[in-house]
Amino acid sequence: MSNPMSNSASHSTPAERDRSNLRAEIDALIAQGGLDRAGHSLAELWRRDPGSSTASFVTSRLDQLRDPTRGNLGLTKFKLAILRSFTVEPIVPLLRAEAFAYGIDLEVHVGDFNTYAQDMLDGQSSLYRFAPNAVVLAVRADQAAPELWRDFAELVPEAAQHAVERVVRGYEQWIGAFRKHSQAALIVHTLERPTHPSLGVLDHQSEAGQSGLIRQVNRELRRLAVEFHGVYTLDYDALVARHGSEHWHDERKWLTARLPIAAGYLLPMAREWMRFIVPLSGRTAKVLVVDLDNTLWGGVIGEDGMAGIKISGEYPGAAYQALQRTLLDLTRKGILLAVCSKNNLDDAMEALEKHPGMLVRKKHFAAMRINWTDKAQNLREIAQELNVGVDALAFLDDNRFEREQVRAALPEVTVIDLPQNPLEYAAAVRNCATFERLTLSAEDQQRTEMYAAQKQRAGAEQNFQSKEDFFGFLEQEAELEPVSELTLARVAQLTQKTNQFNLTTRRYTEPQIADMAKQPEWHVYSIRVRDRFGDHGLVGVAITHDEGEQCEVDTFLLSCRVIGRTIETALLAHLAESAAQRGCKRLVGWFLPTKKNAPARDFYQQHGFTRQQTNGTGSLWTLSLNRSTLRCPDWIKVNRTVDAISGGKN
Repeated sequence: MSNPMSNSASHSTPAERDRSNLRAEIDALIAQGGLDRAGHSLAELWRRDPGSSTASFVTSRLDQLRDPTRGNLGLTKFKLAILRSFTVEPIVPLLRAEAFAYGIDLEVHVGDFNTYAQDMLDGQSSLYRFAPNAVVLAVRADQAAPELWRDFAELVPEAAQHAVERVVRGYEQWIGAFRKHSQAALIVHTLERPTHPSLGVLDHQSEAGQSGLIRQVNRELRRLAVEFHGVYTLDYDALVARHGSEHWHDERKWLTARLPIAAGYLLPMAREWMRFIVPLSGRTAKVLVVDLDNTLWGGVIGEDGMAGIKISGEYPGAAYQALQRTLLDLTRKGILLAVCSKNNLDDAMEALEKHPGMLVRKKHFAAMRINWTDKAQNLREIAQELNVGVDALAFLDDNRFEREQVRAALPEVTVIDLPQNPLEYAAAVRNCATFERLTLSAEDQQRTEMYAAQKQRAGAEQNFQSKEDFFGFLEQEAELEPVSELTLARVAQLTQKTNQFNLTTRRYTEPQIADMAKQPEWHVYSIRVRDRFGDHGLVGVAITHDEGEQCEVDTFLLSCRVIGRTIETALLAHLAESAAQRGCKRLVGWFLPTKKNAPARDFYQQHGFTRQQTNGTGSLWTLSLNRSTLRCPDWIKVNRTVDAISGGKN
């Protein structure tokens, strides 16, 4: 009699056997204590087979990997609460597995079914006891606006408009109560329009129709998101439309299990949530490094020549133009582009500068490595040139071998898997949550130009014998001001994504920053820098807290663009001077080391602070303000303003 297990194995596909072997390898690595390798293999398993079964395996092994007795993988911890009017439990394992692939250890609290209003209004609810970093409010249109969804045909126009106003008032009350009790980010689902409006095609002839009134509700939800700090809208209606309403819904599961989303679309729902979770957790990429041959254009420039490569408005070259349009969209969100290509420099540059089908040109790239060097080494050099961590890079290459080499050598880099069909390249980049941004500052929009000016500065520095002479030549000017409504989003953004020169790496949301700024004992400063080559924008944040005669530095960070130009000394001198003026005798601050903030390690010691204590977390430093000689460098002109953050909904 045959063994049923061996018989089953004999009928399994190569892909199934491959996944089974990878699972066994992961379990063996965990048993042996090889946690880093197990983590990398676990992420590889999810990339190969992102589904419910794999999600269950990933989350169960992740629980073992996070065991404090066995170490951890350096994941970013993030707490998410989901308030809902439908069943979301089957989505949670998929969400946690997807989060793990982005380097996030996600803890999820799911509110009770249809208790979202009570949870938000009650300051003692389980929602607030959970203390989330972010909350998803996922309410179906038939629950939030039942009269507009089910009974619209029976409503007179006045009653329909009153229904819209009632729905909006409800959301405003919920959001207002939530913001009173929590400083977490809030992600609000918009309402879905009906697939089949009750009045058929007549519905679309007026904005007073069923679809038009739901659109009006959604516009009001977006208005509320603007009025309240840290509130964002998830366009659920558009998400359903992208995948097709007829396919997205499962009426049988809705009626039997209150799960309206078909099984095949649970992962897209999880991934849509990840587009918010990734930027909120700070796990975003700052630079996309792209290959050239068969990635940015079709063909090999060294073999096919200018006339032979495919890049145009017609198929197949249109696929590569679509990717290039996506890359240009990234630059408008402040993401830098760089090139890493094994190629002849002259051939590649000719294509970049002269091919009529090219949309991205040399000017769009902040760094280039076009040579025959190992790509992992080139990526290290690009990170060094742009003064960012290797973990801030994403890598795009059609060659799977090159991708796997980079993954093995530089596991911190976000490697984007490209599908075989170039027509899908643009979507692969657009769907990568590491490029999402929830706010857009002036600095983001001008980042490529800022790095071009940075190259000019670096070239000019070579002409001076001393750093002091170079600093004087730069004519640096710094503007110091308390955080304001205009700078709030940028200040919060810097706390969320600055890693290298960051003394404590504490992440804050807009509501948290706004709340601090309104407390008399808290002081939130920003610093904006310009010089003869251009404007760096708002590049630094300092947050202090007074307690008696002591002022503690809670947060001190600077963008990598200005590190080493003594701007940090000017900002610290301002903190010391301001604290002394308020009657403080001591300025103290912690240095909390991470894998990324080594550039800030000796900052306090270099500025006359004395180490007061050291523990397993970090070191505490103190400066006597009575005896301090800390001063702003003579070559920096400092302007100070006193406008503090104003009131408004928060």
